[in-house]
Amino acid sequence: MTVDAINVNDFLSKSKAELIIDVRAPIEFFKGHLPNAINIPLFEDSERAEVGTLYKQQGKDTAVNRGLEIVSPKMTSFVNQVKALSKNKKVFVYCFRGGMRSNSFAWLMNTSGLDAVIMKGGYKAFRNYVLDYFEQDRKIILLGGKTGSGKTDILKKLKKQNLQIVDLENIAHHKGSAFGAINEQKQNPQQVFEHQLYHQFSELDHSQYVILEDESQTIGFNKLPQGLWQQMKQASIIKIEIPFELRVQKLVEDYTTVDIDALKACVGKIAQQLGTLNTKLCLQYLDDRNLSDVARLSLLYYDRAYEFNYKNKKQPIININSDSIDAEVNALKVKQVIDTLN
Repeated sequence: MTVDAINVNDFLSKSKAELIIDVRAPIEFFKGHLPNAINIPLFEDSERAEVGTLYKQQGKDTAVNRGLEIVSPKMTSFVNQVKALSKNKKVFVYCFRGGMRSNSFAWLMNTSGLDAVIMKGGYKAFRNYVLDYFEQDRKIILLGGKTGSGKTDILKKLKKQNLQIVDLENIAHHKGSAFGAINEQKQNPQQVFEHQLYHQFSELDHSQYVILEDESQTIGFNKLPQGLWQQMKQASIIKIEIPFELRVQKLVEDYTTVDIDALKACVGKIAQQLGTLNTKLCLQYLDDRNLSDVARLSLLYYDRAYEFNYKNKKQPIININSDSIDAEVNALKVKQVIDTLN
């Protein structure tokens, strides 16, 4: 039975809301996979290593025979798993290069009465597709503002006002500062981050603006794709200015329930920038549960770094002054500016 192979673009468009199966080994899946794919590996990690070693040392025939020995007892289980998961018998399958693993799995599904297709070029083709995707021109506006300005909350309010936003920090599971990992999930591998970013962008109308937070290229250990980053460096920035004490208030609200030892560890990451005296003061304030003064000292450092960074920016910057930390109030101010840019 011949297995239909379709290109990446068709695979992505036709597989929406359908069952996508990645048949690569778990370690391959962990490092990166299609959004919404599930992993049903033909080989476990140790089995893949064994077959790969045989291929190098004894040739293709020996490796294939060993592969068949490993997979044969699993075939009934594969069929049962997929039938339990498939809503309408449609199955979209891929491996690394669209070769033997995905072909074999899809053939098995088709033989069992399902309707399976594979992706030409497999995961490798998808990776190239994603990287090329971020080279495409798009309309971007950046939301800037010093630490504690509530930019993430403003983005959420803008989304409720039917504007297109992508929350980069939410996708990265990191707020982008020394304190950025607090209250966040563990960050995903780089390729998973890029694929989730692609997935969110692919759902948008690219004839309209998308609003992103003004980030550095690296968020935690995740890095924005080069094509997107180059466009962000040219995009207009709406920079919201919030009074210092209101930003202190915002930080205290955000971190008041955080474990003190976790906050101390974060202060340690910026000790060199804070200086010896300010670091000691921050640690003492934390022991005293005095989060306001910790926030004030930390903001002195972050504000200096922020202003230094802005001196080097060459794109248009539109300043908005606000005497409120209320995200809804500030989102309205931002939206009014965006409406003038449309």
